[in-house]
Amino acid sequence: SALPSAKEGGTSKEDSTAMEEGRRWEDMQVDCLVNIFRRLGLDDLTVSVPFVCTCWWRASLDPVCWRVLNLRSLDFRTWSQFSRSFGSRYRLKTLSFSAFLRLVVHRSHGSASELIFPLSSGASVHDLAYVSINCPGLRTLALPDKLMLEDDLRIPELIGRWKDLEQLELETKPTSFLETVAAIGHNCTRFARLKVRGLIGKEDASVIAMCLPELKQLELSGSYLTKDELAVIVSGCRKLERLTATDCLGFQADEELLRLASGIHSFEHEGSKLLSDNGYETDESEQQSGFFYW
Repeated sequence: SALPSAKEGGTSKEDSTAMEEGRRWEDMQVDCLVNIFRRLGLDDLTVSVPFVCTCWWRASLDPVCWRVLNLRSLDFRTWSQFSRSFGSRYRLKTLSFSAFLRLVVHRSHGSASELIFPLSSGASVHDLAYVSINCPGLRTLALPDKLMLEDDLRIPELIGRWKDLEQLELETKPTSFLETVAAIGHNCTRFARLKVRGLIGKEDASVIAMCLPELKQLELSGSYLTKDELAVIVSGCRKLERLTATDCLGFQADEELLRLASGIHSFEHEGSKLLSDNGYETDESEQQSGFFYW
């Protein structure tokens, strides 16, 4: 059968052109734009989207777009593409991490629920303090891998301000680990997931078991800990659903440990071993002093 003509109800070339011209991105409903933009990374939200048109810029300012602040996906080095693009857009000679942090936190208007710091960003305790005041509803926090000692010691105080915190990631175990876990147990009633890497000694295992009995997920991959420390944690954290201890040194999952952890839905221990590759085995005194070899 022949296609209908324009007069018979078909679409003329002029009508098609009008329809195409009417379907402009900038005319999309603001809530639809916000729903799209909230799925973008911070690089697009700061360097790309605001400079397309006024409508996109206004939509990108909605706090919903700034609830997840993943700073780890960005490269803040002076010569990086992101730093150069940001500097060009905002007419800056250099990109300061602290200034960028304050920009995105300000855009969130207190609604940020997830904040992931870069592993090595030059973040300071002043940045953490700023976030603790201006992001009171954080549920997920991932800290840098290295902080200055004086900054490290303030972590427990700052952690205690996030009453709704559910998840904390520590790439390296801080000096104030015992106090930090105690602060979580005392202040964060919804806390359910902890990630930490380092030497997990008797005191560390005991404070986890005692202060975080409601813990659901614990990741210790790449750490040093023995079967005794794992036993303390498993016995104290009876609600653990997932325990990840892969590529650790100091224990091997034998029948006794597997039986003890049988109530945990997922116990990952692949790559963990008693000895290092050169056959070195630590003893109790070396555990406590912190000197061990990988």
